Amino acid sequence: MIPDVSQALAWLEKHPEAVKGICRGLERETLRVTPEGDLATTGHPESLGSAFTHKWITTDFAEALLEFITPVDGDIDHMLTFLRDIHRHTARELGEERMWPLSMPCYIDDGQNIELAQYGSSNAGRFKTLYREGLKNRYGALMQTISGVHYNFSLPMAFWQAKCGVQDAESGKEAISAGYFRLIRNYYRFGWVIPYLFGASPAICSSFLQGKESALPFEKTECGMYYLPYATSLRLSDLGYTNKSQSNLGITFNDLNTYVDALKRAIKNPVGRVR
Repeated sequence: MIPDVSQALAWLEKHPEAVKGICRGLERETLRVTPEGDLATTGHPESLGSAFTHKWITTDFAEALLEFITPVDGDIDHMLTFLRDIHRHTARELGEERMWPLSMPCYIDDGQNIELAQYGSSNAGRFKTLYREGLKNRYGALMQTISGVHYNFSLPMAFWQAKCGVQDAESGKEAISAGYFRLIRNYYRFGWVIPYLFGASPAICSSFLQGKESALPFEKTECGMYYLPYATSLRLSDLGYTNKSQSNLGITFNDLNTYVDALKRAIKNPVGRVR
């Protein structure tokens, strides 16, 4: 049953100043591709700076998977302008390569080697690549080429003062943590609305299935794309960036202590390769 949120909405209407000053940040991922739409096999462009140390332009799982990061920002327009400028700068420096616009990956040949992101020869840089080697061994490299946009935000102290009566971050940290966990639980209740209304990844390249059968009633275009006529986000479907084994870990969002305890158990619990 969907809970009644009318009281919460009514409170926000009475306290609009409490949500002024929300801090936001974006992390946007995109694959580098050739003019023909194939996955780029070149290294991270030197003209974009070091993927290991650059604050705003780096790589995620693969060497060809760019990641753009905006700083924490209290102004939405400025944040989006910053992301636009990163995008424009990168586009100018890619030469003939392009940025793949979809979250599901471009054509990737069944036997193609997907190079892991490289961060140099320092211990810290080698550790970052080794971490990605673990992801590859556990989930397969193809799943890790799925792109996404991470939206990060934090509520201002004025909100917690008005909503929970806290005085400052230190003395009110338990109430603030409990509030964020309530927010997480409500996101899990209502988060499906976002891809339902705004999802824009209804199609995938047939190469992503690697010849495997799918129970989904796909239709196929002349160029080999599979799609579902009424799909919203295949990235969030069972074909997308998912991990079914996590449902068996018993991680809940009831409070901070039980959440941390569950994470500790999950870290110590060995799990085989996920398919």
